[in-house]
Amino acid sequence: MSAHDTPLDFIREIIAADLRANKNGGRVVTRFPPEPNGYLHIGHAKSICLNFGLAAEHRGVCHLRFDDTNPTKEDLEYVESIQEDVRWLGFDWQDKLFYASDYYEQLYGYAVHLIKNGKAYVDSLSADQIREYRGTLTQPGKNSPYRDRSVEDNLDLFARMRAGEFADGSLVLRAKIDMASPNLNMRDPVIYRIRRATHHRTGDAWCIYPMYDFTHGQSDALEGITHSICTLEFEDHRPLYEWFLRELPVPCQPQQIEFARLNLTYTVMSKRKLLELVTNRHVSGWDDPRMPTLKGLRRRGYTPESIRNFCERIGVAKRNSVVDMAMLEHYVRDDLNKRAPRVMAVLHPLRVVIDNYPPDRVEQLEAVNNPEDPGAGTRRVPFSRVVYIERDDFREDPPRKFFRLAPGREVRLRYAYIIKCVEAVKDDAGNVVELRCTYDPETRSGGSAESRKVKATLHWVSAAHAIPAQVRLYDSLFTRPDPDTVEDGRSYTDFLNPYSLEVLSACQLEPGLAGAEVGSRYQFERLGYFCVDPDSTEDAPVFNRTVSLRDTWAKIQKAQKAGRS
Repeated sequence: MSAHDTPLDFIREIIAADLRANKNGGRVVTRFPPEPNGYLHIGHAKSICLNFGLAAEHRGVCHLRFDDTNPTKEDLEYVESIQEDVRWLGFDWQDKLFYASDYYEQLYGYAVHLIKNGKAYVDSLSADQIREYRGTLTQPGKNSPYRDRSVEDNLDLFARMRAGEFADGSLVLRAKIDMASPNLNMRDPVIYRIRRATHHRTGDAWCIYPMYDFTHGQSDALEGITHSICTLEFEDHRPLYEWFLRELPVPCQPQQIEFARLNLTYTVMSKRKLLELVTNRHVSGWDDPRMPTLKGLRRRGYTPESIRNFCERIGVAKRNSVVDMAMLEHYVRDDLNKRAPRVMAVLHPLRVVIDNYPPDRVEQLEAVNNPEDPGAGTRRVPFSRVVYIERDDFREDPPRKFFRLAPGREVRLRYAYIIKCVEAVKDDAGNVVELRCTYDPETRSGGSAESRKVKATLHWVSAAHAIPAQVRLYDSLFTRPDPDTVEDGRSYTDFLNPYSLEVLSACQLEPGLAGAEVGSRYQFERLGYFCVDPDSTEDAPVFNRTVSLRDTWAKIQKAQKAGRS
């Protein structure tokens, strides 16, 4: 989408005004700055789409920068996963891949600059004491007794911190700003701490590491970022971001702009909580299809196009809100409707014997691959004397408005014939195990007798040709839309949905799905959209349900429009 077509939200209005004023020489340089300490989720997708999208709209560039300042929680695995996810979403940073660790020497020099100008000092207070001295939202902090150390002493101590002379946690470097500031972030924040940990890129070259707040703005400036876009939780950090840029000899002055993060119903976005779900085995892993991680969504069958369309549709706002999961599913469904081939699959098989169909006869019937895509063509599906239908498509004693199969009733088999149920065969426990039916040979789909109408059309598969498969039906991971809301001392895990996964092991699929490629997506007619899972083997395919066919969001929108009219 071009800049001309994109609605001007408040961020785009800021950029448009900057361009009119020729600020930054007419350049637009953004960045996506993940910390490599976890896997990306749908909330990160919003930031990725925004930052890369803004750059593309204005013929600018977007950097991918890893803010790798905490070696105890970071790993190369996360770096590789993040790059894979950004590429999967459809974005390319070209040669603009950076790491905060690229700037460790420059950042150290900036810290020395602050010390020399009397704007930073080495503090010997413990972490608990620093918190105590910091004050509260209603009470000002108080100065550390080490705040007035001489420049010479601070330079000496800071150099010795780097040299590894002191124990972890024994000293920190703090910016000297204002302990009475109403903004707690400005009360002499810690900018360096001692941490002996092997870094995934620098190894053991450093034993002191800069804090995120000190690293972020200077990294932006070193890279020539023009618009540093982040979520609202960093709004209170902006004065500190700007203070560092003013006090340091940085090459440019990036502008920090905050926007509302993405929150979705029936899920959690906290890295800590997602980690707990994995480590406590509430889910099978980071790529569990119930997780909001991009790995999980990809495994479930979501397309990058649908996620980009969703992120574009929700837009950019200044106030946090919660988006209904049904809206995301709507965009997934809308995209898959256009691209996913149609196939027939029976998840709860009921055997149907067509008594008057020749026992040795097999017909190859023509089926449409995708009615939304005329170029998708057709395929051949085998039809024989014995087929499977869905167990729910038969009722021995049908309720009112049930138009599917019942004793004495006729239905059409999709792409095939009209059949009539003659008898329901039961086992010793009284369960229906087989239907005996007849067919009308003059009613083959596409034939001259197709004008004879019945009230229901059922999907089916030929029993002799069907492929057995496992199908996993996924639902919301939580039973309530706001699991983050804690009431009566309960935890978000108290609202885990015990029925979020149902595994069906006796499913029967049409034979064309043999050898389906992992990740390929299909619409199982009348049932929903499904994706081939990595657990599949050639002899034992596994399919995940991506979304059902029922579009809850479309109904919500229709009801809202009706209410307004």
